[in-house]
Amino acid sequence: MKVVLLAATALSLSFSAANAAQNPPPQPLPMTPPITAAQDVPYPGTLKLFVDATDTDRRIIRVKQSIPVDKAGPFTLLYPEWLPGNHAPRGPVDKVAGLVITAGGQRIAWTRDPVEVYAYHVDVPQGATSLEVEFQFVSPVTTDQGRIVVTNEMMNLQWNQLALYPAGWFTRQIPVELSLRLPDQWKFGVAMDVAGTADGVTTFKPVSFETLVDSPMFAGRYYRQFDLDPGGRSPVKLNVVADREELLAATPEQIEKHRNLVKQADKLYGTRQYDRYDFLLSLTDRMGGIGLEHHRSSENGVPPTYFTDWDKHAANRDLLPHEYTHSWNGKFRRGADLFTPDFSVPMRNSMLWVYEGQTQYWGYVLSARSGLLTKQETLEAIASTAATYEARVGRTWRTVLDTTNDPITIARKAEPWTSFQRGEDYYSEGQLVWLDADTLIREKTGGKKSLDDFAKVFLGAEGKFDGSYTPLTYGFDDVVEALNKVVAHDWAGFLKARIYDVAPKAPLDGLARGGYRLVYKDTPTAYFKANESRRKTTDLTYSLGVVVGGEGKLSAVQWEGPAFKAGLTNAGQIIAVNGLAYDAERLKTAITEAKGGAKPIELLVKTAERYRTVQIPYHDGLRYPALERIAGTPARLDDILAPRK
Repeated sequence: MKVVLLAATALSLSFSAANAAQNPPPQPLPMTPPITAAQDVPYPGTLKLFVDATDTDRRIIRVKQSIPVDKAGPFTLLYPEWLPGNHAPRGPVDKVAGLVITAGGQRIAWTRDPVEVYAYHVDVPQGATSLEVEFQFVSPVTTDQGRIVVTNEMMNLQWNQLALYPAGWFTRQIPVELSLRLPDQWKFGVAMDVAGTADGVTTFKPVSFETLVDSPMFAGRYYRQFDLDPGGRSPVKLNVVADREELLAATPEQIEKHRNLVKQADKLYGTRQYDRYDFLLSLTDRMGGIGLEHHRSSENGVPPTYFTDWDKHAANRDLLPHEYTHSWNGKFRRGADLFTPDFSVPMRNSMLWVYEGQTQYWGYVLSARSGLLTKQETLEAIASTAATYEARVGRTWRTVLDTTNDPITIARKAEPWTSFQRGEDYYSEGQLVWLDADTLIREKTGGKKSLDDFAKVFLGAEGKFDGSYTPLTYGFDDVVEALNKVVAHDWAGFLKARIYDVAPKAPLDGLARGGYRLVYKDTPTAYFKANESRRKTTDLTYSLGVVVGGEGKLSAVQWEGPAFKAGLTNAGQIIAVNGLAYDAERLKTAITEAKGGAKPIELLVKTAERYRTVQIPYHDGLRYPALERIAGTPARLDDILAPRK
C-alpha cells in the first residue's frame, strides 16, 4: 500500500509541475484606487446635467454632464446603487451604455471598480477644471428587460438613472443644475422649480444631488394638472399623464376625494413636512406600473381607466394615500439605519415594519376618511389582508422582522411558495399590528386617544419641524417612547411579540377589539372580485388552495392546502375539471357541487410535458373572506375609518 501511495504522489507532483509550466499563474491586475468615503462638506462647484429625452421611438435617453474638479489625480464617479424607497441595490447600471469621459477636450480612460461595480475610476489630468461625461441610458423596450419607462405617449424620468456623481461627498452637499429637452408639445410634473426655457430646453433651479434623485418626473403628450389645495399653505398638485386624452376626464367629485386626502392628512399628522407636493400619476397599460415615495412627490401608476371606470378600480385607490403618507413616514421620520450619506452605502431595513407597515395602515385609513374608498370597500380590503395572514404558514418559522430583508434577498421576484417562504410581510402584516395597537390605545383610554395621537407625536414630531423636509431618524426605543407618550403600556413587549418573535397566530386581535371578526362566505366581496379582475386571476386560496391565472395556469398554491397535499405546484396548468375542459366557472362549480359530499374533485393537470389526473378530497365549498360585526361590542374600527371633522 505504501509503495502505491508513493507512486501516486510522484505522479501527482509530476503532473502539477507540467501543468504549471503550460499554465503559469495569472499576473495580478493593476490596483484600482480606493473609493473615498463621503464627507459632509460642500462640493467645490455645481454639476451640470443635460438630458435629451426626445428619442421615444427607440426609448434611448442621452445624457451629458459637466462635473467640476479642483485638482489632478485619482477621482471616482458613482452611479446610484442603493435607492430610497426600493430598500435594495436596484440602480440599473446595466442600462448605461456608450460612456465617454473627457477633460480639456481629450478623452480619458475610465476603469470600473472590480468590486464596487457602480464605481468608475478616472485620473484627472493636470490643469483640468471639469470632467465632461456622456452616455446613453438604453431604457427597456420589452418587459423582460425591465420596467418600461418610455412610450410614445409618456415617460417616467428618474434622475438616479441618468446621472453620475462624485465620490467623497454627502449627496446633499453636491449642487446640480438640470436642463432637459422633451418631445415637442409635451408637458411635465416634477417637484422642482423651473429657472427658464429656451429653444425647447427647460432649465431648473439648482438643487442638491440628493434632492434631484428624490424629485422624479412624469412627462407626456396627454397631461393635466389639478390643484388639490387651492389657496392652501403650500402647493399640492395632482399631475396626470395618460395613454389617451379622453382618459384625463376626471369628474369634479373624483378630484374632490383627492382634495379630501390632503385635508384628512393635515388633520392626522398636524404638519406638512414639505414646501410643495406633487402627486405624479400615470394612467397607462403601456408604461410600467409603479408606486414609489419621495419627500415632496410620489410616482403612482394605475390602470388607464382609473377615472373613466372609477367603480372598477377600488383596489388601486389606496395607492396615493399610501405614497403621500410616506412624506411623513419614511422620508421625514426615517429609520436610522436607512439614513445614508450617499447612494453607495448599503441601507438596512430593520424598521420597515414602521416605515411600510404603518404607512400601509394609514393608507387604508386615509382612503376611507377621504372617500377614495367607501367604508364598505375598506372593510372588505381589510378582510382580504386578514385572511392572507391567517393562512400565512410561513409565520410558523419566520419573523416579520426577517421579512424586512426581502427587498434585498428576494428582489421582488416571484417565489414558488409565498405562503411558506413569506415575502415582504412587514407591509400588510405590519398593517394588522398597527390596527391592533390603535384599538388597544382606544380601549385603554375609553376612546379618548388613538393611534392618531401617535401620528402627531411621532410622524408629525409634535409640530416642532413643520415645513421641514430634513429627515429625523429613529430607532425601536423611539417608537416605544412615542407610544408611551400616548398611553402607558408594555409597548416594547407588544411589538417584540408581533414583530421580533415567531408568532404562529395571525395578529387579528385588532379586528376583534375593533368590533369585527374574520369570516368566510361562499361568494366574494365586491373588493375581492375587483382585485381578482385587476390581477386577471381566479383566487381560490381559502378553498382549494390555489390561485389560477390565464389558460388554467397555477400562479400560486397554498402550502399545506388541499391542492398542495394532492401534489400540485405553481408550475402546473389545469387542463380539465371532472372530465370537462377547464374554465374558471367550471372549477368553481365543481367546488360548490363537492361541498358536503364524498366524491373528490378531479383535475387533469399538465406540468411541463407530463399529464396526470389529480383527485382532491375537498368538501368545504367556496370560501371568500369578509368581516362580520360582533354584536354588542364597540365599533372602534368604524370610528377609525370615519372622516375627521
